[in-house]
Amino acid sequence: MCAETVALSTMLILARETGAHIHLCRLASAEGVESVRQAKRAGMHITSDVAAHHVHLSDADIGYFDANCHLIPPLRAERDRDALRAGLIDGTIDAICSDHTPVDEDGKQLPFAQSEPGATGLELLLPLALKWAREVRIPIAVALARVTSHPLRVLGLPAAGIAPGQIADLCIFDPQAWWCVEPGALHSQGKNTPLLGTELEGRVRWTLVGGKIVFDALSET
Repeated sequence: MCAETVALSTMLILARETGAHIHLCRLASAEGVESVRQAKRAGMHITSDVAAHHVHLSDADIGYFDANCHLIPPLRAERDRDALRAGLIDGTIDAICSDHTPVDEDGKQLPFAQSEPGATGLELLLPLALKWAREVRIPIAVALARVTSHPLRVLGLPAAGIAPGQIADLCIFDPQAWWCVEPGALHSQGKNTPLLGTELEGRVRWTLVGGKIVFDALSET
């Protein structure tokens, strides 16, 4: 936790002195969230994100030092997880990211401290965002904004959406489709995630990029 707060303090001081916009990746501690909250209240141009698995997991999920739970930043206490959730709700944290860091099987077949940190996350981003929305009882559209329009705003890119005469990039999903997170259900080369064996609700059916279908779940079955 000290590693995060010390680094944040340095960056926030530099941002205050220079007036620069800084984006803070993968907040993981309650103290870090509060530092960003105070900086925003002071009028500083600060944005931040959190990894989807940190929104749901804590150090209690590590169990008997499961190497799949070896992440950077590490999973912290439940109070930290709750602070991350609160930061997402009040706008202190701008976006939820997948933190997709796939690791091959050999990298996880080691004692916890020696294993390679990381987890596959891209395919879990949507269902984990939906899960957070249901648990904190916010509209699904609000949760989806944390993984769509808010990241665009952080990057200074124009808002995406469907407009006449324009080719839209679309993700069509079934918010009520239940599935189990198992290695065979993941398309990523890395199959390691702390959420293996977890039942999640919400699954992508089609993905269109530039008006063309690049993923069709029906063709994958």
